[in-house]
Amino acid sequence: MPQLDTSTWLTMILSMFLALFIIFQLKISKHSFYLNPEPTPTKTPKQNTPWETKWTKIYLPLSSPL
Repeated sequence: MPQLDTSTWLTMILSMFLALFIIFQLKISKHSFYLNPEPTPTKTPKQNTPWETKWTKIYLPLSSPL
């Protein structure tokens, strides 16, 4: 039964890591990032609801006496 020749595996693995590193560096270098990103303040509009102006009482069905 022939033996598996693993003498070139180290070279192949190292060259694969080098190629992947170069490819990712090239992909990342094409992105343009903001120099100083700042959050923009968001304001939510105030919604007037009819129950805010008057007092209401909510009666639960289970809280009423029998």
